[in-house]
Amino acid sequence: MTTMPELISEAQTTAESFLRHIFVRDQMHEWSKDPLIMAKADGVFYWDVHGKRYLDALSGIYVASVGHNNRRVIEAIREQFDTLHFSPPMHGTNPVAVQLANLLAELAPGDLSAVKFQCGGSEVTEAAIKLARQYHKLTGNPGKYKVIGRYMSWHGSTMGSLSASGLKSRKTVNEPLAPGFLHVFPPTCYRCPFGKQYRDCGITCAKIIGDVIDMEDPATVAAVIVEPIGHTGGIIDPPEEYLPILREVCDRYNVLLIFDEIITGIGRTGRMFAAETFGVTPDVICMGKGMSGGYVPVSAMICRAPIADAFWGPISENPGFVEGHTFEGNPISCAAGIAVLREIIERDLCGNARTQGARLRQGFEKLAKKYGVIGDIRGKGLFQGIEFVKNLATKERFPNELAFGVQVGKRALANGLLCRFDPHWIAFGPALIVTAEQIDEMVAILDRSMGEALERISANVA
Repeated sequence: MTTMPELISEAQTTAESFLRHIFVRDQMHEWSKDPLIMAKADGVFYWDVHGKRYLDALSGIYVASVGHNNRRVIEAIREQFDTLHFSPPMHGTNPVAVQLANLLAELAPGDLSAVKFQCGGSEVTEAAIKLARQYHKLTGNPGKYKVIGRYMSWHGSTMGSLSASGLKSRKTVNEPLAPGFLHVFPPTCYRCPFGKQYRDCGITCAKIIGDVIDMEDPATVAAVIVEPIGHTGGIIDPPEEYLPILREVCDRYNVLLIFDEIITGIGRTGRMFAAETFGVTPDVICMGKGMSGGYVPVSAMICRAPIADAFWGPISENPGFVEGHTFEGNPISCAAGIAVLREIIERDLCGNARTQGARLRQGFEKLAKKYGVIGDIRGKGLFQGIEFVKNLATKERFPNELAFGVQVGKRALANGLLCRFDPHWIAFGPALIVTAEQIDEMVAILDRSMGEALERISANVA
């Protein structure tokens, strides 16, 4: 008879000998020297296993949309556990999943109305790719299979979503990837890949996608997938003309336009969907992260009615949408999703995202004037980032080996602030419930952290 081993204590979880039994996203050898292990959270705060408090300017990772320890969501989950915790996905679904699907159909822009539930963002972006290919086969265009993504994008860790991504640091180690995926340059206006200046650029970054489709042969291209605001490239906020041009290009060539709104959806940009923020309705929206507030895993893909209609028909001729996962439409997850949406709508958290987002922008602008190392401020609502530069006039970056953004981010972490940091930029994405006072405190800690990082650089130079 197998006996249950004793669990290690919370205090022991920081010991390297025990950390060797788990993978995290960082290089384990380096991370285990000073591991960050969170033990408790409430509102917009975390506490680690040592009792240190952190102000969460990242919603965990753009997930805790309605804050940590939200009683409404927790009670909805608790009540659902008493009724139904799992339904058989191979045989049908459950009332809670149907309720959430209809709620999303009501909230989504245009005629986006048919929902496929999954557990995480990678699964729904992968599902969207499959949907595009299957849709074209069902509608008499079986040769349309190619998917156009963007460099510096990130759509997930599964092989299809990774193949659609354009982030070399995550792709190269897994290559060769799936065939049929192409990439174009993103709309990085601050550092235009075509050497042009907005507005005299003709929005080349968008129009060139039509040229790529034409050169590849429109009869072979199934979809274009983009994040309305890119994340991994440093909060890539496109010019206002960009997404409307993509919509026109996709319509012209009978190509599906997929918005990866895993981050930007569910209130993050100040509207329920970034599609509304930009006034462009795609053929498919993928959502996740903040959809369940981080309380349980759930994500969803929602497509336009005419696309969904193509999957209805006699089984002898039409197999339906061939895609499925064990935990899709899980009743616990869907109950959490409904509770999160109620919180956002009834408390007007989209409005709060716009208000506090404006305050956050003002805070970043003050830091830009104070330090002279912030070249650009990008994003919308409570999804914003800043790019660091050594020289404002020339846009020259700090040396790669200096990794100034990482230095600032690590100082912020030491000072009790959780944010997203890369060598040349940092990003904030606090919970939609964040207050003006908390925004000010976040900016104040960032201010202190930037000052400390610059002092260290000056000391090393001296």
